[in-house]
Amino acid sequence: MPNKATIESKILDAAYKLFLEKGYRHTTMDDIAKLLGISKKTLYKYYPGKFELLAASFEVAKTKLTAKVEAIVDNRYISFPLKLKSTLSVMASLLGPINPGLFEDLREYTPEIWEGLAQYINESAYTRFKQLLEQGVKEGLVNPTVNINLVVMLYAAAIQSLMDPKFISKFPESIQNGMKIPPADIYDQAITIIYNGILTEEARNEFANA
Repeated sequence: MPNKATIESKILDAAYKLFLEKGYRHTTMDDIAKLLGISKKTLYKYYPGKFELLAASFEVAKTKLTAKVEAIVDNRYISFPLKLKSTLSVMASLLGPINPGLFEDLREYTPEIWEGLAQYINESAYTRFKQLLEQGVKEGLVNPTVNINLVVMLYAAAIQSLMDPKFISKFPESIQNGMKIPPADIYDQAITIIYNGILTEEARNEFANA
């Protein structure tokens, strides 16, 4: 018989999947129980409601992201451009699948979780991003005349704006339609544009082939 931790992990995986697909508002405990093939009564034995499921599932996602990013940043055997790409890929694995509707739900219905996620991204993702850029300057791969704090803020502003449906809605419809690409592709292209502007020629060549 599966232990409590295994069951909780399966419940969180199923809940997170539905939150990503349907948003928070349109996901019910019935939906989660049905996906798991268990009764709603059994589900309530482990979690008292969908708010607690949302909070716990995001904590799991953040813990996994932190471990992956730290492993990349601390790995001395990975080249700098590959670290940049790998870090992006890991960050996109958390942010990419989250559709704008879920972000809107988080801000409106669970502001504490929204603020926690924003704080986590600031403290974890952006701080490590700055560390990577500092490493790149030391290795002669990032142009030393570039203000790396500005680069981090440009990236943060781009990502936060592109996650915000209200920001996107301000643009002409033709531009909005042209942005209908997967979130992971948006992050990938945003970072590539920024990196190409800050890397030295040697690093650009390596980045392109990484």
